[in-house]
Amino acid sequence: MGSILAESWILSQQGASSSPFYEWRAQDLGGCLQGRVIRSRTWHKERFYRLQEDGLSVWFQRRIRRAPSQHICEPGPAVREGHQSEGLRRFGGAFAPARCLTIAFKGRRKNLDLAAPTAEEAQRWVRGLAKLRARLDAMNQRERLDQYPPWKSVGWAPGVEGGQDSKMSFKEIKSLLLMVNVDMNDMYAYRLFKECDRSNNERLEGPEIEEFLRRLLKRPELEEIFHRYSGEDRVLSAPELLEFLEDQGEDGATLARHELMTLDGFMMYLSPEGAALDPAHTGVFQDMNQPLAHYFISSSHNTYLTDSQIGGPSSTEAYVRAFAQGCRCVELDCWEGPGGEPVIYHGHTLTSKILFRDVVQAVRDHAFTLSPYPVILSLENHCGLEQQATMARHLRSILGDMLVTQVLDSQNPEELPSPEQLKGRVLVKGKKLPAARSDEDREEEEEEEDDEEEAGAAEQRRRTPGRRVSQAKQISPELSALAVYCGATRLRTLRPAPPPPPPGQVSSLSERKAKKLIREAGNSFVRHNVHQLTRVYPLGLRMNSANYSPQEMWNSGCQLVALNFQTPGYEMDLNAGRFLINGQCGYVLKPACLRQPDTTFDPECPGPPRTTLTIQVLTAQQLPKLNAEKPNSIVDPLVRIEIHGVTSDCARKETNYVLNNGFNPRWGQTLQFQLRAPELALVRFVVEDYDTTSPNDFVGQFTLPLNSLKQGYRHIHLLSKDGASLSPATLFVHICIQGS
Repeated sequence: MGSILAESWILSQQGASSSPFYEWRAQDLGGCLQGRVIRSRTWHKERFYRLQEDGLSVWFQRRIRRAPSQHICEPGPAVREGHQSEGLRRFGGAFAPARCLTIAFKGRRKNLDLAAPTAEEAQRWVRGLAKLRARLDAMNQRERLDQYPPWKSVGWAPGVEGGQDSKMSFKEIKSLLLMVNVDMNDMYAYRLFKECDRSNNERLEGPEIEEFLRRLLKRPELEEIFHRYSGEDRVLSAPELLEFLEDQGEDGATLARHELMTLDGFMMYLSPEGAALDPAHTGVFQDMNQPLAHYFISSSHNTYLTDSQIGGPSSTEAYVRAFAQGCRCVELDCWEGPGGEPVIYHGHTLTSKILFRDVVQAVRDHAFTLSPYPVILSLENHCGLEQQATMARHLRSILGDMLVTQVLDSQNPEELPSPEQLKGRVLVKGKKLPAARSDEDREEEEEEEDDEEEAGAAEQRRRTPGRRVSQAKQISPELSALAVYCGATRLRTLRPAPPPPPPGQVSSLSERKAKKLIREAGNSFVRHNVHQLTRVYPLGLRMNSANYSPQEMWNSGCQLVALNFQTPGYEMDLNAGRFLINGQCGYVLKPACLRQPDTTFDPECPGPPRTTLTIQVLTAQQLPKLNAEKPNSIVDPLVRIEIHGVTSDCARKETNYVLNNGFNPRWGQTLQFQLRAPELALVRFVVEDYDTTSPNDFVGQFTLPLNSLKQGYRHIHLLSKDGASLSPATLFVHICIQGS
């Protein structure tokens, strides 16, 4: 075992002498963590874990094999101390909380629950990972590139895994180029090889290899732009730089009269500062004092599931991950449980069950880690009166002052409060006991409840009429009292000029019913959503927890457009893009046309085009290789630009593909779009690997609102299918937006 520890220590020390980033890691983390993985009360296995060179990946090794790296979850806390995961709460009782930590991974990968030999070693990892994440977040693109030279990104380091020495022949260099996803002409590659071979011995040593690869990183397109503005002296004077900044749309830029910029400075400016997302929109910049109904609110459907809604596991960790993605409205499907304790699961299916009280505890502990703005608990209630009262008791006792139990403004009890007024508070969405209910009201409530039964539950009841069904035909006073601002109600037909509905009510609609209202009562539906919250959820027929496009619902002003957060795809890309701005706080102010009481806006008839978006796709840098199982495959990239907005604005256009080059492909193609409702539009940049015989493979994407898109020359920082950064993979584009 000592040899394994020694190997891990040596690997983590690579580059320590030249970088405080690695130097600090080796000192503070001690190279690797020796501890126990905990998966059940009896399954405790000793493992050796090592932090990877990117500071965001961890892999373990044992005598037989190495496990694949996993990327630590981002955004949100990567590490939790003590028994702060479902696994450690259930199975970690034999280990002191001070020795325990949980590492959360990106996407659908399971958490890593660990018990270190001592509390001191656990603290080293907690502190170390926190500092590494902070350091990485503060790096610009050039610094990141310095930390990840190409041989490290493909798992090769001179003198460690490259053979007996640190020298490489031309054949080995060609293999390395293949590993970093570039296919070069042999004659050009050999000429560059010889230029870097200072010793003239047909082998490149460490510094020569680095020079060879860095020369490949030259950005001729950036040099062309620089020379276009700088003229013959190859230096940007203050007036020349000001001209460039004005062309970039940097309004109000001022410079010292004698300030100069060299090519290196220009390239550094266009790396991090040249990102497409407006930096002014990365923090909370919108008015947060308007009523809740005036905001799009990031919302999750079947939040408790980690997989499909038919047989997947339920977990409190799914709530933690949803909150880490900025979600502000989560769903709790509540059913009768044993011992008088309500449980949460997808009824009439094989999904596992979790305790209602455990979910409420997860809400208390994690709901406000990323965002301070209010959380809505959407209760789908199938419990009898006794367990409903138990639910109300748990909500009050666990959440305490977080829970909203009465109106904030007794003078205006019908008015919806603002996100600012509700900071750090939890709202309950559920049915309320009306003062008096007619038989017609009761019948409508039962119809509404059937509409909420998802994942084929209604079909199963028809097939098995003897099956026990929901008991929630009555509402307990204790639970009813907690639905202060979010009383569930059924949305009746909309008249052309409906009176403003009571603001404290929330309508829940299936995607099919919402689309029907959009088609048949577009403007009336928009006006309804000016005053009242509307929640939209996926059809129950989506057995694999697939999603629908949220854009159509946002176009009509629906606030709570609930998606399956556990299912990656373009729908979740749109959701992430919509809530990327405003500090990723989960609340985005709707456009003015969706907030005005007398608005005439109809998403089906938005008017004539008034904005032209022109995007010139120039180049890409270091696109990842798709399939590690096919070592000879090289990406043939193409770029597609998609517009998601009102129906008449939706469009997609793409470039040609570039053959065999994911390292620095070049297009120089222009794509143009006409937009009728630019304030609602999302722009999605997609890179795919072209294939002549089968559908193209996804490489990466980035989505953001058009109104947050910076003009000029910009870098698009690509994300993976599950939303993880693909840094340093980028697109380089020129963006021009004309019109209102």
